[in-house]
Formats: sequence, structure tokens, C-alpha cells
Amino acid sequence: MANDSGSRIGGISVASSLILNIAFVILSLICFLPVLLVIIVSFTDGQSILTQGYSFVPDKWSLIAYESIFKDFQTIVSGYRVSFTITILGTALSVLLMALYAYPISRADYPFRNAFTFFLFFTMLFNGGMVSRYLIYTQVLHIKDSYMALILPMLIVPFNVIIMRTFFQTTIHPAVIESARIDGAGELRIFLRIVLPLSLPVLATMALFSTIGYWNDWFNALLYVSSEDKYPLQYLMMRVLNDVQYLRNNVELAAQNPTMMKNLPNESLQMAMAVIGMGPILIAYPFFQKYFVKGLTVGAVKG
Repeated sequence: MANDSGSRIGGISVASSLILNIAFVILSLICFLPVLLVIIVSFTDGQSILTQGYSFVPDKWSLIAYESIFKDFQTIVSGYRVSFTITILGTALSVLLMALYAYPISRADYPFRNAFTFFLFFTMLFNGGMVSRYLIYTQVLHIKDSYMALILPMLIVPFNVIIMRTFFQTTIHPAVIESARIDGAGELRIFLRIVLPLSLPVLATMALFSTIGYWNDWFNALLYVSSEDKYPLQYLMMRVLNDVQYLRNNVELAAQNPTMMKNLPNESLQMAMAVIGMGPILIAYPFFQKYFVKGLTVGAVKG
């Protein structure tokens, strides 16, 4: 018995544990090495990329990609300010509204549960399209060229609401709600003081999804925003990339300025943009990580 327990770690054999550890190390490297390569390529000279290709040890290092991006430093700072603002406000509002929608339809005693659930499924499968959405935002709500135009389109995601509803159904026992009601608590107090504190895993998971969605969004800025001081970071970087591509594709300009075209970054510029764009998300992810798996798996038990 002693020999058997000594040859097993955590209920599995030493050999199986070793294989699992090696597999996880390989999986971690598969995830980490591409990110490391992106960072290295962003600091690689353009000619080295042309002659050597992508390499972890480039022949020549260069900061020209970052110099090109931060040449207009104030614009980049403005983009960061807008992105942080819409990400923080949008995530807070999105999680709150989705929780307010998901909690009532998770309750078996809610009389309009089936109607609101059907409405949720219907909007997940069908929508009015981009043209109708554009007309409503600009002609009815009049939110064009405002921060609300960047926040409103992603406030409620039906699939995320379903995950939250399932989490409430499987985690919050009806006896807990009934006990609170007997003690004199109203519905609002039950939701704020009991349901939300017990639902931190799914709230954190939805907050992470919303944060990534708002941070990476540039398409809504393309449609609804015309003032440069309201451009988010992702849209600004897309414009920089398009400008560089335009200069490279302009044959006449290339013939007049061969030196400038030679020093104009391309591949390294794309990688530098990826590094700048993913930085804040990498910093934010560890704060959500401990709730992420539990919130997603418990919420996905039922459809």
C-alpha cells in the first residue's frame, strides 16, 4: 500500500504525471512563443525581415516601427484615453445590464420568463442588419460621433446572457432567495446583497469578455465616429497601417522618395501595433483568471 501511494502523485501515477507535465509545458510554449516572436519582430529591422524572415535572433534590431507609431504621441495618448474610457464604462454597464436581464429569466416564478427568453434567442439568431442599426443610431437615437456610439452596440450580448442565466439557475438555490424574502428583503436587496456576491465567477468572466470586446473594437468607430479626439486606439492603429500601405503602393511617391520608402516599416509596424494593442489586456487578464474557468464551466452546464 505504501509503495502504491509512493508511486502515485495526486491520484495518478508518476509516469502519467510526468507525461501531463511535459504536455502542459509544450502547450505553454505553443502559446508563449508566438507572442515572444511578435515582440521580437516588432523590434527587428525591416531589411533583416526581408532577408532573414521572422527570427527569434534577428541580425539587426530597430525601433523604427515604434518611432513611426509614436511620432504623433498626443494622438496615441488620446487613443489610449478613449479606449480606456469606453472599455471601463462599457464593461461596467454591460455586466450590470446582462445580470439584470439574466437574473429574472433564471427565476422559475417570473411570469414573463418565457417571453423574455424567446426575445433573447430571437435576437441572437436574427437581427436587422448594419443599415437599419446605423439608421437607428444616427436618425433615431442621435448618438453619432459620441462615446455612446462606441458603447451601446456591445452592451448586451445574448449568448453571454444565456451563460449568466444558467449560472444563476445552477448556483443560486431558490431556498436562499425564499429565506431572504422571509427575513424581509425585497427583490432589489436580494439581487444586490445575495445574488451578485454569490455570482462573482460568472460576473468576472463576462467582464473579461466585455473588456476584450470593447478594447479590440474599431469597426463602430469607423461607422459612427468622425471626430479625431474620439477615435479609439485600435482604429488609430488601423489608420496608421493603411497610411503605410498607401505609401508603399504609391509608385510615383516611391520613385520620388526612395530613401523614405526604404526606411518605411511594414512587417515590424504590424507587430508593434499588436504589441501596443495587447498590452493592457495581458495586464488585465490575471485579475479575472481565478474566476474565469469556474464562471464559464458552471454557466455552460445547460443550454
